[in-house]
Amino acid sequence: MRLNIIKATFILLVIGVIISCQNQETIDLQNYISSGKDIYKAKCQNCHGENGEGLGQLAPPLTDSVFLKHNKNRLACIIKNGLNEAITVQGKTYKEKMPAFPELTDIEVAQVMVFVTNAFGNNQGFVSYQQVSSQLQQCK
Repeated sequence: MRLNIIKATFILLVIGVIISCQNQETIDLQNYISSGKDIYKAKCQNCHGENGEGLGQLAPPLTDSVFLKHNKNRLACIIKNGLNEAITVQGKTYKEKMPAFPELTDIEVAQVMVFVTNAFGNNQGFVSYQQVSSQLQQCK
């Protein structure tokens, strides 16, 4: 019995060490995704869908990692300031205006951006608040 307790304690200790070895970027990624998901539900889901599937010809899907990857430097500006130009996603052209969300802070823009680029089949990694803040200062 005492040997089983020692083994269980050892296993829990090893698991604890492994979990604590996550680097800060991995922890930040998980936190940004969690917060970004809440923002997405509140601000984006009505048009882009619960699963990023889009809304017919009105709002493009967010399942196209190619568009997101090619426009990653513009995403912060699009999220914060909206979009009033035609875009082509998965071979379809979308002409409807995307509303701006000027009330979002830089960190909230970063969080929703990280969520979108890592959800719906996308896997584009972490973008820091500092990177997004810098991108937002350069919006046209």
